[in-house]
Amino acid sequence: MRSALTRSLVLAALFAALTAVCSQIQIPLPYVPINLALFAVHLAGALLGPKWGALSMAAYALLGAVGVPVFAGFKSGPAALFGKTGGYILGYILCALVVGLITRKFGSNLRSLCLSMVAGVAVCYAFGTIWFMALTGMNLVTSLSYCVIPFLPGDAVKILLAAVLSLRLQKPMRSMGLLPEA
Repeated sequence: MRSALTRSLVLAALFAALTAVCSQIQIPLPYVPINLALFAVHLAGALLGPKWGALSMAAYALLGAVGVPVFAGFKSGPAALFGKTGGYILGYILCALVVGLITRKFGSNLRSLCLSMVAGVAVCYAFGTIWFMALTGMNLVTSLSYCVIPFLPGDAVKILLAAVLSLRLQKPMRSMGLLPEA
């Protein structure tokens, strides 16, 4: 039991670190940068499940909140977490939770993984966009044009790649004892 907990904590930490690395691979835009963070978030939810996937993203957000430069552009601190793009960062927790819940309920095949990741990103976008609108005073159409629409093509690619990689990693991770048996 203790070794299973230790393994889960280590995996959650690794996925928090992966998210930090993926956050730095970015294309800067005026309000919200395009980065690979959601790729790591999808993997965390699909591979770690709802509890540990969400906890890994909570650890990521907490690291950034206390000053570790893990957010896009090496940003950190409460101002970054609670600023206009902070809703998307906090939305990563919800995204991993949703991906994990749907994956657990409907299984880990390409179709269900992709659908769970679409649902997860939709929740992240809804939370983040409402947050963005509340802090900037921009209307929904303007906010969507800055914070959602430019990201959709890249998110489709991230979802497909994360789903395929999740499928490829499940068997070896299970055989190493890193994931529970299906």
